[in-house]
Amino acid sequence: MTSLRVSLGYELEVRGRSRDVERRAFENVMDQVVLADELGFDTAWFVEHHFTRGFSHSSAPDLVLAGISQRTSRIHLGLGVVLLPFQSPIRTAERVATLDVISGGRVEFGTGRGASPLEYQAFQRPFEQSRKLWEESLEAVLAIWNADGQPVSRSGEFFEIPDVSVYPRPVQEPHPPVWVASTSLDGYLAAAKQGYNLLGMTMLKGLDEVAEDIAQYKQCLADNGFDPDSRRIALMIPWHVAPTQQEAVDTAADAVLWYLRRQINLVAPPDYTDARHATHRVLGQQAVGMPPEEAMAVLRDQTMVVIDDVEGSRKAVERIAAAGATDLILQAQVGGLAHEHVCESMKLFMREVAQ
Repeated sequence: MTSLRVSLGYELEVRGRSRDVERRAFENVMDQVVLADELGFDTAWFVEHHFTRGFSHSSAPDLVLAGISQRTSRIHLGLGVVLLPFQSPIRTAERVATLDVISGGRVEFGTGRGASPLEYQAFQRPFEQSRKLWEESLEAVLAIWNADGQPVSRSGEFFEIPDVSVYPRPVQEPHPPVWVASTSLDGYLAAAKQGYNLLGMTMLKGLDEVAEDIAQYKQCLADNGFDPDSRRIALMIPWHVAPTQQEAVDTAADAVLWYLRRQINLVAPPDYTDARHATHRVLGQQAVGMPPEEAMAVLRDQTMVVIDDVEGSRKAVERIAAAGATDLILQAQVGGLAHEHVCESMKLFMREVAQ
């Protein structure tokens, strides 16, 4: 059996514009997590995005996870991630703690600053100060939880905590595990300096480059007094396994490419020129500009996506573990892939790949 903990990751994409399609997407995803609970998946992670029609309708992941918490018994509930700059730390602390209470202490608290300038504009926050906003907000949330119900005071440019006691308190003491999501080495090192667990992905840089970043993350942990073996490193990857490689490609290739085109537009819109996002734009050219078969070959070769049979999936799992990851987050539901195909892939993975 693989040493990796295997989880699921959801964008809650909706491939279609009708209300009925949107409703069914939510129902299918919740049913999939119930199945995942039975199959032994570790965590169900839900992103937070806003204004991203089709690509992600997961604008209130805590509410979705609250519903899931009442239909499951053991699977962890991952907020992957709470976009901290967009609301008061008080509200974040209250809502996450409430989810931890009603789930019996199953929350994984993923945090991030977001990559969409549009989101910052809509929530009236300065995109250029995103890292500062995230750092101050996370410090305040943790201060609230560590206070264990005692009054907390914090003052910032965009929020105020005026000596108040915040309830409820999380079930997990002193609080749920903290994860930081990043696609850059700078983000990896910022997480390591504070000793936080890491949420990453391979679809932007490829597994070899991500492995180099993970090695530097671990070294930075050690340099700052943290045991690298005590921290978890999760990589999220679009994944579909089928009895044969050709069946996997025929079933999932179109859905994955549809998803990747929208992912690229979110993190690197056409008029966005931040040089740090150059790798995103390169991948966008691959996904959109190349013929589908050629694009898929590049993406699979770099383990940016895995669309394969059982043996190919096993080899990919081995590569991911060798890269330094402790957790694998499968994006099994991606690009509007049919619900029955997602469930079949989940069952096959846990029965024959993870064993």
